Amino acid sequence: MPPIKMSAKSRPAPPALPPQGFSGYVHDGIDEGIVELPAQSLVATDRRRGRGAVSNSSGRFEPVSRVSEDDGWDSLSDLPAFKTVVTVEKPKMIITRNQSPDISFDRSINPYRGCEHGCVYCFARPTHAYMGLSAGLDFETRLFAKHGAAALLERELSVKAYQPRMIAIGTNTDPYQPIEREHKIMREVLEVLAKANHPVGIVTKSALVLRDLDLLAPMAAKGLVKVALSVTTLDAKLARQMEPRAATPAKRLDALRQLSQAGVPTMVMVAPIIPALNDAEIEDILDCARTAGAREAGYVLLRLPHELRDLFREWLLEHHPGKLRHILSLVQSTRGGKDYDARWGVRQTGEGAYAGLIGKRFQLACQRLGLNKNRSKLRNDLFVPPVPQGGQLSLF
Repeated sequence: MPPIKMSAKSRPAPPALPPQGFSGYVHDGIDEGIVELPAQSLVATDRRRGRGAVSNSSGRFEPVSRVSEDDGWDSLSDLPAFKTVVTVEKPKMIITRNQSPDISFDRSINPYRGCEHGCVYCFARPTHAYMGLSAGLDFETRLFAKHGAAALLERELSVKAYQPRMIAIGTNTDPYQPIEREHKIMREVLEVLAKANHPVGIVTKSALVLRDLDLLAPMAAKGLVKVALSVTTLDAKLARQMEPRAATPAKRLDALRQLSQAGVPTMVMVAPIIPALNDAEIEDILDCARTAGAREAGYVLLRLPHELRDLFREWLLEHHPGKLRHILSLVQSTRGGKDYDARWGVRQTGEGAYAGLIGKRFQLACQRLGLNKNRSKLRNDLFVPPVPQGGQLSLF
């Protein structure tokens, strides 16, 4: 193993835009600017093939920063490629509550921590810092599977004071990411919800959702489920760069089609919209999704909280260096001159002239296509509290 260089964290936050004339850091390949990111944080291409992030810097809560440093004997070339490692997690509760006024649900379930899809723009990446891990490559390779989630859910739904409302699944990390094929936690959770007649909303960018049509179709017939597919781009090459292990755009549209044909209410999420990268595709994505059967649509403007601002800059340097300054400038124009604005009501859509233009384009396209005319409402009145294993059945 190469020596690991450790140093106390003292590097200041990066500037709003890359400074000119900065030396000792990664050059973006053009004369207009340089991004303030240490070159040592980047991971060799062959070690991260098929992954989204290009670095693996220490999490923001760690007291020291660790980087691999070559000892002069080409030791870095001996490091293995990043492989997916899954750790079993045993949480005490499975339903997460929130009081955010700008989202439409107050409870959610995340069967997994981290996401193998590797979407470079994922706003959930910084949450890996709570596990002492990096928001970069760790987020997509060191995953946590919440075994026992179904039993926990059954127990929580059976509490006498529980009041049913839609549970959102997939709002942080994708419940149908590749490891779901083996672990089947989402499948088990759905089985509990179906048996209890509990409403659920699902967000995914995986065609694996079709595996559960045998559960979703009967639930849809009762008004208990809706599924949103996230379609970021129709360009397969761009999708592979941004979302290396997610389903192709064509497969996501086909999943929308099959779900719709089975009677499952579907929605398309154009998320995130990245200025000067995929914003020109808004109308085309909505057109294709409407043809596939989607009847509702939503969007989210690119969000760059915490470590994500550096990760996204690194990714742009590698894949789209000529657009870097233009993209960052437009992003900051929607966030009050900053990379991100976390205020409720602003964080999803931004503000300013460019953000307003995106919103107007989206609205007009939806009106033209008849999207969002009739939003499906899920039922709460069919709920039957489950009886936990070893519990007592009601006499009435």
